[in-house]
Amino acid sequence: MNKNFNGKRASQSVMFFLFRLMSYMVVGILFCIIGFIVIRGLGVINWEFLTTAPEDGMTKGGIFPAIVGTFYLVVGSMLVAFPIGVMSGIYMSEYASNKHIKRVIRVMTNNLGGIPSIVFGLFGMALFVNKLKFGDSIIAGSFTLGLLALPLIIRVTEEALQAIPDSFRQGSLALGATKLQTIRKVVLPAAFPNIMTGLILSIGRVSGETAPILFTAAAYFLPNLPNSVFNQVMALPYHLYVIATSGTDLEATRPMAFGTALVLIIIVLLMNLIANFIRRKYSK
Repeated sequence: MNKNFNGKRASQSVMFFLFRLMSYMVVGILFCIIGFIVIRGLGVINWEFLTTAPEDGMTKGGIFPAIVGTFYLVVGSMLVAFPIGVMSGIYMSEYASNKHIKRVIRVMTNNLGGIPSIVFGLFGMALFVNKLKFGDSIIAGSFTLGLLALPLIIRVTEEALQAIPDSFRQGSLALGATKLQTIRKVVLPAAFPNIMTGLILSIGRVSGETAPILFTAAAYFLPNLPNSVFNQVMALPYHLYVIATSGTDLEATRPMAFGTALVLIIIVLLMNLIANFIRRKYSK
């Protein structure tokens, strides 16, 4: 008996060690990537780099229009995806009673989430840019990125609502509340911190996408800020792609590329911190 028990404990210790080692490896790889970008990009970042427009050739100047454009596209995409995704998740969790319909919707949502981003870009160009006559614009890019983020928000919202115990719903209904009041006043506030997780993940995904905005919104060189949602805009991911691949003088463009990459990482980190702050506030 003791031998079997000791053998099981030894196997468990080995497995825990492997799990811990894999976790440390993931964290180590993350720090290696971030450190690689920070070391090469930190020396480029200064006030002029963050507040001025790029000059012709994009080996000089700053990235301020690209920062503003990225912010516009991320906010626009979340304004499109978050309400639709949350309402779809509420329908899937609280209202859809037919198991076959729910299964079909869930399968289609998962398939939509697995579509490559460049396909979303082509679809956005065909629908929003050409068919709806939005042209290459902020609104076309926002709708395209919103579609890209939609499956993730739907899945996270549905899972967050299903994690709320049925006793919450039953207690509210027993007190005379309607189903809509129960969802709005009881279920949704309790699930909101976990729903924010979907928003955080979506922000991280859409802020770094290049292919969708390449076909719908991004401009190669646009030093002026947009004054309408129907204007083109510069964006950090596309700007990084351009200066890293199309420059004739690689030694001149490489520092700016690393600086742009570091700024993009910082923006994503700040957005995640803000979303986490909101999540913790609602958790309390």
